[in-house]
Amino acid sequence: MKLVDSAEINRLNWDERAPAHAASPNYRVASFAQDPDFLSHVVRFDRQRLGDIAGLRGVHLQCHIGTDTVSLARLGARMTGLDFSPAALTEARRIAALAGAEVDFVQAEVYDAVSALGAGRFDLVYTGIGALCWLPDIRRWAQTVAELLRPGGRLFIREAHPMLWAADEERIDGELVVDGPYFETSEPFVDEDDGTYVETDTVFVTTTTHSWNHGLGEIVAAVLETGLVLTALDEHRSTPYEALPGLMVCDEQGEWRLRERPDRLPLTYTLRARKPTRRADATH
Repeated sequence: MKLVDSAEINRLNWDERAPAHAASPNYRVASFAQDPDFLSHVVRFDRQRLGDIAGLRGVHLQCHIGTDTVSLARLGARMTGLDFSPAALTEARRIAALAGAEVDFVQAEVYDAVSALGAGRFDLVYTGIGALCWLPDIRRWAQTVAELLRPGGRLFIREAHPMLWAADEERIDGELVVDGPYFETSEPFVDEDDGTYVETDTVFVTTTTHSWNHGLGEIVAAVLETGLVLTALDEHRSTPYEALPGLMVCDEQGEWRLRERPDRLPLTYTLRARKPTRRADATH
């Protein structure tokens, strides 16, 4: 299957789901209009790790309907959101307007981000939950990030852990089973699913997606190979959505954890890296 075919298949899937996501209570779109201090759950989780981003020029890759992008703008960053789905960007622009946030949204594939946005323009490249699995080549993604960043700029990711992606959602007799690939594969995992991850009554007709897993070592190696310097890597026992239905419980912070023996599986991770300001920085 060619990359362009996979991208088109996935775009059609996200085009259909974007309006349903924006209307779902899970994304809490109305809260952005009602509360000028409201932030998305994902950004709230990592606010301390993000640090002060006021005045930074940032880009959110694979921004979807833009709730995290708007949240970063509310923390003072000058944000651009990039996504390949025109339907998602229609919702993102609407949500930004409701929130009173000035955010530029650009339609493009991730691998075309440099040509769409320009090289060396950003102080911050941000990627949130559920993004990297739609990309077939993690090294090409990392190179794109490095080219977008200006010297001294930084990468910030919170993502689902590759061990979570390798877990079988169907399970066997209620047990947690690792059945999918952990490492990047040349061919995509082809899934047929007429649902989505949020509460909605929408009936979807586009059901096929193509995805890829990337091992944590592959992701770190890809980042380092571009010359970026890894500054932090944290693995978490929680995820912002019920990734394994029937096996998880929601905590007081709105994060989902394994009900039994939560220490046995990392569910998400946060990775931070920076682009050296000079050659000598790469050795420190």
